[in-house]
Amino acid sequence: MSGSATRSWWGWGNVEDAVVGAERAELTRRAAAMLPDADLTVHRAPPIQAFGVGPARIEAPTALAGIASQDVRDRLAHSHGQAFRDVARALLGRLPHVPDLVLRPTSEEQVVQVLDWCAGAGVAVVPFGGGTSVVGGVEPRVGDGYAGTVSLDLTAMDRVLEVDRTSRAALVQAGVLGPHLERQLRPHGYTLRFFPQSFEFSSLGGWLATRAGGHFATGPTHIDDLAESLRVVTPAGVVESRRLPASGAGPSPDRMFLGSEGTLGVITSAWVRLQDRPRWRAGASVAFADHDAGVRAVRALAQSGLDPANCRLLDPMEALINAGSPSSVLVLGFESADHPVTARLERALELCADHGGVPSGPPRSTDGADRAARDAAADTWRASFLRMPYQRDALAAQGMIVETFETACTWDRFDALRAAVTAAAEDAMRQVGAVGVVTCRFTHVYPDGPAPYFGVYAAGRWGRTVEQWDGIKAAVSEALLAHGGTITHHHAVGRDHRPWYDRQRPDLFAAALRAGKAVLDPSGILNPGVLLDPAR
Repeated sequence: MSGSATRSWWGWGNVEDAVVGAERAELTRRAAAMLPDADLTVHRAPPIQAFGVGPARIEAPTALAGIASQDVRDRLAHSHGQAFRDVARALLGRLPHVPDLVLRPTSEEQVVQVLDWCAGAGVAVVPFGGGTSVVGGVEPRVGDGYAGTVSLDLTAMDRVLEVDRTSRAALVQAGVLGPHLERQLRPHGYTLRFFPQSFEFSSLGGWLATRAGGHFATGPTHIDDLAESLRVVTPAGVVESRRLPASGAGPSPDRMFLGSEGTLGVITSAWVRLQDRPRWRAGASVAFADHDAGVRAVRALAQSGLDPANCRLLDPMEALINAGSPSSVLVLGFESADHPVTARLERALELCADHGGVPSGPPRSTDGADRAARDAAADTWRASFLRMPYQRDALAAQGMIVETFETACTWDRFDALRAAVTAAAEDAMRQVGAVGVVTCRFTHVYPDGPAPYFGVYAAGRWGRTVEQWDGIKAAVSEALLAHGGTITHHHAVGRDHRPWYDRQRPDLFAAALRAGKAVLDPSGILNPGVLLDPAR
């Protein structure tokens, strides 16, 4: 990342870190080799003036004027998330839902003031952390029943307020972005050990509100596992749960707000469970000539109790695109703050060998130093993983459809689900006139099932790529639900997944959720359209 960075208003990350020069040339060469008939002409985002953003329909009260912004660039940057369709629409000059104001509170008291004002004035409130939603969760697409819309940006509330060394926990404000959180924890010798791909640009509150999943394949994988207690401001009052390691006292109040996506309240702070920083690491990459054998090996690993930190299986196409390997590749890793992990890796490699897995190089481990141990294939994958969002933006500007969707299912359903999803995606691409490939990797694995992460790389038609992707997304979402998967494993529901989430959840649960919202948000101002229909 660059030393001084400017956030892109239309795409991923920092302007200075965009794909340019030799990297763009190589990316274009690889895309052309995979899809030789693709038109890879580079298009640029239109100037901000081209979006025709009108004046704000509302004005902040005097008490909030100091934290309010009407700047057009600021409003546009808060009008969308970071899904492919968000980026493509920005490139095409189509951002029709723009907040009237961006409000940046610096204290919980100001959050209370904002909700009081908005509830009284009929103004919709869309909570905003890092803005990395890929499901329409931060887009102010709220309907016509509101006097205006504000984007409530929590990133000014970004401090670690207290560290409890005895309990190994910390009280943290919800607006803190991943890197700043880790910088504040490092002097204490701790880490949250939660590293989603969006880590650099996403916030603790966003992780909690969306039940985000981190990088690690087993053990504590979802942010749920790391939340000790929450403090939430709702239009009806403040809710704070008790700090406890565990409890059997009825339904958990934390569980009510984890995954609520800003529809029930605004998470302002949380006690989170910390970990000592890892010192021992061991890792290897394992090649499988037979991908199905690799799947069986991963299932054996997931059910072995070895708890690998990384257990990421790439199918042959995913491995070729992102790791340069013609075979299926399993990126395998272990780590610990307390003890060497070489023995665990050795046993894991024995399990892989039972299914025909062959290490692509000698296993590597550390001697207790705080540094990573990876072989060349793992290094290639990691570098590609971190650059993927930037490369996605570059390809989107060249008329490519580059997007992912994830799910989870039980092991007994995986083969049928993978086949159905792949077939649905390929058929949908034919129907929308896009030629491409479908890939699959595992991001997380559990004893009872994997979390498959599918990728689509297709040559679209410039000006139609959003509609083309929408057709593909609808087809694969139908296939996921029909074959026992979840509509999302760690990307949340937002507005884009609503049609399938409504069918996945039990009807009585939906009624109970609506009743809870009516109590906590009686005016219906919080993130209308997410999880539930707008109240107006």
